[in-house]
Amino acid sequence: MRKILTNHEANQYSPLSLAFLGDSVYDTLVREKLLIQANMPVSKLHSLKIKMACAEFQSKAFDIILPQLSENESAVLKRGRNATGNTVPKHANTADYRKATALECLFGYLYLTGENERICELFEYISENIKSEQE
Repeated sequence: MRKILTNHEANQYSPLSLAFLGDSVYDTLVREKLLIQANMPVSKLHSLKIKMACAEFQSKAFDIILPQLSENESAVLKRGRNATGNTVPKHANTADYRKATALECLFGYLYLTGENERICELFEYISENIKSEQE
């Protein structure tokens, strides 16, 4: 059984450490969503996963959920966005990459504090609103 941290304990981790964990949490949610949506070849699943887990997509997700966040969640998101030490990949711009890191930071924080329902709620909100935006 995993240990659930208090908000204070979770805030002791650096934003980049939270993003390290949050990347995995977010990636797992994307993979689960794609798998449940349709039974398709793994190569197709992988291609779709890459689109939903890239910095550009996560940057849009950042913008979409920001108004939905509590004051504490917003503070965590902003800490993640302002984290230094990011080396930006060639396929992403700095602004998108910082927002993507912030989103991952929030998901890592929520995971550590046992906010699984909130994680699912935010992920579903992202999925619904980006899908609507792209249609």
